[in-house]
Amino acid sequence: MSRSHIPSSDVISVGFDGHVATVWLDRPEKRNALAPDFWEDFPMIMRALSADNETRAIVIAAKGQSFTVGIDLKAFGPTLMGGDSSQVSGHEPGSDVGRRMALYRKVKELQATFNAIAECSKPVIAAVHGHCIGAGIDLITACDIRYTAADAVFSVRETKIAMVADVGTMQRLPKIINPGYVAEVVYTGKDFGATEAHTMGLVTRVVLDADAVVAEAQATAHNIAANSPLAVQGTKAVLAGGENRSIEEALDYVALWNAAFIQSNDFTEAITSFIQKRSPEFTGE
Repeated sequence: MSRSHIPSSDVISVGFDGHVATVWLDRPEKRNALAPDFWEDFPMIMRALSADNETRAIVIAAKGQSFTVGIDLKAFGPTLMGGDSSQVSGHEPGSDVGRRMALYRKVKELQATFNAIAECSKPVIAAVHGHCIGAGIDLITACDIRYTAADAVFSVRETKIAMVADVGTMQRLPKIINPGYVAEVVYTGKDFGATEAHTMGLVTRVVLDADAVVAEAQATAHNIAANSPLAVQGTKAVLAGGENRSIEEALDYVALWNAAFIQSNDFTEAITSFIQKRSPEFTGE
């Protein structure tokens, strides 16, 4: 199944099975190193899937031997080392202020790529195998659910290349795992495997291999997609909306949400199907 309105890409492919979309990192010959075309294409694809009424859950997986080895340093090295400030208005080419402003803007652009996962209205599941290095951690920490194959190797590698992780790991990882684990992995830049990732809570399931982790993630996505999309997407919105609120404020938020949305055709279908002892058929209306 295909949906023609989803943008195409040379480094990302998208497959569909009913209401489940699988977004594939598809640069296997480079172990899915994240070059400039990825950072441009990925957020457009995620936003299109977020707006697509037929898509109810998304899996992010990868082709080849690795999930991703992180940012493509060959492609981004010149930018990270100073870049070209000639396009920055009000500054002379090569000036320190110009270079820093250009780099700041580039980092903000890169951050927006993975923000598109967190901001997606649909649940997103990461299916990791092989290497998940550097920007790979930024990517998966923006997802709602993370599964891994037993062979996976994780690393917040930035400290080993003399920089601070700046595309989401430092902000999202502390909300996922214990602060002591965060400090250990980000200060050392060490490699750690699937078992340790599971122990620290970075991933919730460890399965045999790459094929198995994709199958497991897709099975969970189908279970999610069988529920009312209004309820699932509402639940994601309420979880996000409650993050920076007190319990009382969050309770009020969900009360307002259900007051607005609970009287839906999907809710009527849920009650009717229960009474009639049949599986519900939700439409998202």
